[in-house]
Amino acid sequence: MTKKIDMIVVGAGASGLMCAGTAVENGRKVLVLEKNRVAGKKLAITGKGRCNVTNNCDRDEFFFNIVRNPRFLYSSYSSFTPQDTMSFFESRGVPLKTERGNRVFPVSDKASDIVRALENYCGSENIIQKEVEDLIAEDGGVRGVLCKDGTRYFSKKVVLCTGGLSYPATGSTGKGLEIASKYGHTVITPEPSLVPLETKEVFPLQGLALKNVTVTIIKKSGKSPPRSEPGEMMFTHFGVSGPLILSASSFCESGDSISIDLKPGLDEKTLDRRICGDFAKNINKNFKNSLKDLLPLKLIPVIIEKSGISAEKKVCLITKEERLFFVRLIKNFTFEVKRKRPLSEAIITSGGVSVDEINPKTMESRILKGLYFAGEIIDVDAYTGGFNLQIAFMTGRAVGKV
Repeated sequence: MTKKIDMIVVGAGASGLMCAGTAVENGRKVLVLEKNRVAGKKLAITGKGRCNVTNNCDRDEFFFNIVRNPRFLYSSYSSFTPQDTMSFFESRGVPLKTERGNRVFPVSDKASDIVRALENYCGSENIIQKEVEDLIAEDGGVRGVLCKDGTRYFSKKVVLCTGGLSYPATGSTGKGLEIASKYGHTVITPEPSLVPLETKEVFPLQGLALKNVTVTIIKKSGKSPPRSEPGEMMFTHFGVSGPLILSASSFCESGDSISIDLKPGLDEKTLDRRICGDFAKNINKNFKNSLKDLLPLKLIPVIIEKSGISAEKKVCLITKEERLFFVRLIKNFTFEVKRKRPLSEAIITSGGVSVDEINPKTMESRILKGLYFAGEIIDVDAYTGGFNLQIAFMTGRAVGKV
C-alpha cells in the first residue's frame, strides 16, 4: 500500500496537531500517523485534565522561564506568541481564562476542549492510527516513513512530533529520538523534568498542601545563587511535589537543599511580634497547643520537633532564644533533596535532539533534508506554567508553515 502526500506528521500530540492543522490551512495535503487509538492522549491529561494551554506573559517573562536553549526559540516565538495561542483557541470556540501566575486554561476547565479544537483544525480524517517504525530516506533526504505493519507512506517532508520519554503510558516511548539518532542526529540524554522530588528526610505530612509559601533551592555546589519562587507545593509519601517543586526540579539535583518560607508575607521581626501575640493569648498552655492559628495542624508536630522545644513546655517558660530560633525555622524550613522521581512520573523530558542540528526558523534537520522536528523531542524545555505547551504550539506552527 502506498500513498503520496505533502507532509507526514508522526505523532498527534500538541505539536503534531498544531503542525498538521497549520499545513492544512496553508493548502497542504497532510497525513498524521498516531499509534494511540485517540489523538492528544497526553494533552488530555495535562494540568490534571484542565490543560494549562499557555502563559499570558510578555516576551521577557517567557524567555526567563525557558530552561534549555532559549535562543533557539526566538524565531518561532516571534511568529506565534502566547497571545497568538490564546487568540487561536478562542477563535475556534474555546474561551480561555487567565489564573494566578498568568497560567491560561479553558473556561470549561476541560483539556478535551483543547484536543477537540486541534483535531478539528487539522481534520480528524487526516489522522490514521499507525505506528511508525522508521524513515524512508535516500540521497540525503527523506522520502517517507515505514510503519510497523509494513505500510509505507511517501512524502518529501516528515515531521517527528513524538515527544520525549515522559508519561510512557501515553505513547512517549522515545521512538522518535531513536529514529533521529539513527539518521545522524545528536540526542542529548533525556532526563526527567518538571518532576516530584524525593527528600532525604521524609516527614509524616503526606497530602499536606501549602499555599502562599516561598520555596528556595540552595545548590550544594554554592556556585550559583539560590533561586526562590512563591506559590504552592505539597508533601508526599516520598518527599515533595506541587507547582513550585516541579519548577524547581528543572535545575535541582541530589544534595541540593530546599528551604520553605512558611510565612513569606512577614519578615522575622513582624513574625516574632505575631508569635509573641499568640503566646500571650496562650500563656498557660503547652507549646504544642499554642500554634493552631499560626500553622496547619498536620505541620505543627514536625515544626516542634525541628525547633528542639519540648511540645509539653509551657509557653510562659519558652526563652527568647528559643522563640527567635523558632521564628527562623518558620522562615527557613530546610531539608535535603535525595533524587528526582523517575522519567515515568515526569511531566516533560529534558534533553532530546540537539538544537545545533535544527534550523530554528523552519525546524528542519541540518543533517537530513526534509526531516523536521517539533515539540518535546527537541532539546528545549521550560518551567511549569504553560510554557512547555507554548513551545509545542509555536514549534509545530513553524513547521506547518513550511
